[in-house]
Amino acid sequence: MHIRTRFAPSPTGFIHLGNLRSALYPWAFARHNKGDFILRIEDTDVERSTQEAVDVIIEGMSWLGLDLDEGPIYQMQRIDRYREVVKQMLDSGLAYSCYMSEEELNALRDQQMANKEKPRYNGLWRPEPGKTLPPIPEGVQPVIRFKNPIGGSVIWEDAVKGKIEISNDELDDLVIARPDGTPTYNFCVVVDDLDMKITHVIRGDDHVNNTPRQINIMKALGGMPPVYAHLPTVLNDAGEKMSKRNGAMSVRDYQKAGYLPEAILNYLARLGWSHGDAEVFTKEQFVDWFDLASLGRSPAQHNPEKLLWLNHQYIQNADPAKLAEATKPFAHQLGIDTENGPSFVEVVGLLKDRANTLIEIAEGAKLFYLPAPSHSTEQIAANIPESIVPALKDLILAIQNASATKEAYAAAFKEVLAKHGLKMPALAMPVRYALFATTQTPAIDSVLMVLGRDEALKRLSKVVH
Repeated sequence: MHIRTRFAPSPTGFIHLGNLRSALYPWAFARHNKGDFILRIEDTDVERSTQEAVDVIIEGMSWLGLDLDEGPIYQMQRIDRYREVVKQMLDSGLAYSCYMSEEELNALRDQQMANKEKPRYNGLWRPEPGKTLPPIPEGVQPVIRFKNPIGGSVIWEDAVKGKIEISNDELDDLVIARPDGTPTYNFCVVVDDLDMKITHVIRGDDHVNNTPRQINIMKALGGMPPVYAHLPTVLNDAGEKMSKRNGAMSVRDYQKAGYLPEAILNYLARLGWSHGDAEVFTKEQFVDWFDLASLGRSPAQHNPEKLLWLNHQYIQNADPAKLAEATKPFAHQLGIDTENGPSFVEVVGLLKDRANTLIEIAEGAKLFYLPAPSHSTEQIAANIPESIVPALKDLILAIQNASATKEAYAAAFKEVLAKHGLKMPALAMPVRYALFATTQTPAIDSVLMVLGRDEALKRLSKVVH
């Protein structure tokens, strides 16, 4: 079997991590099995669908590296195909016209609820042998309903939830086309999955209730239902279903907050799937390991701290040159001219071990691109004790005579500290203040390397007399 999976979002709102997990798993399953992954935009809800939402979906998938084999395919561009299938179903007796008005349907539902019955269409316009249908009302455009099988059950072996059985008596005759002829969601999904030869449908378990209806329509059309894998809900850190209303961040938000796509992908992979005890892994490893049998059955819970920790791991282990390129946009937002001053790659390499996000690296980099501080006499007196000045003068000489390596600068410090009987903080703090007008910097020998010997000596010489 040639595996074909799809991600089929509705572009009616922003896309959060829970949504993207429904793209990641079918993508990984297709890639693992050398199959095809298709993006289908389910935009038949014309009033709520927006191009901006489509753009965010495509950008988010591209950012994570979820490449497509086909798509995006837009349902609204397939309307003629859906109408063709509706006509075939009407002609073959698989569907029928229903003239029940919305008012009649609401009244029926109210009566059923008053009788403590499940609200459902009563089959008034369903043609049956020997049944006389009501006269067709004038000027009423009918909906088209699917003739759902009567009796028996819909049974499928869900790849995540196991065997699921739904009685056909629980299902009424689904509307597959509205009075204006536009097809409905559950109908379009079946036609698309059949036409696109989808073999595996991996999606959120909020679709479980749709599945028996879709299976019945698919079988009526002569198709073989795909394998279904319904993923448990992703909960937010408060234990509620993840949504915009409950404070979920969109993919763009994470991008703007300085997260790496590799970290997001790794984190998403673990939201409902596992491979032994593996916590940090590459995209390639994930694809190699992925199978449906390892999907979890319990709801996954979003953990912002875990995501931040993962982002730190990826930043810490990133190639400095690649990380510098990723950080540049954030640095430019802070007004940093990365082309003038110390090597930005070296600055990033110095800062990355202690940073959780690209924004933190950019903020740390500011120090190295600000103009040399201009200290007043009072500031020098307050931050550089007179007793330390002899040691500072010796340090300037030692740095002048040292080779331009981190190890040589560290040795220069040790030599001066030993000569003057000082502890490292007593000398390092004044040096940091002289260089940057702050006492908070990374390791001082590394700072000297990145800032450069000439610039460091120029700044140190300004504070000693």
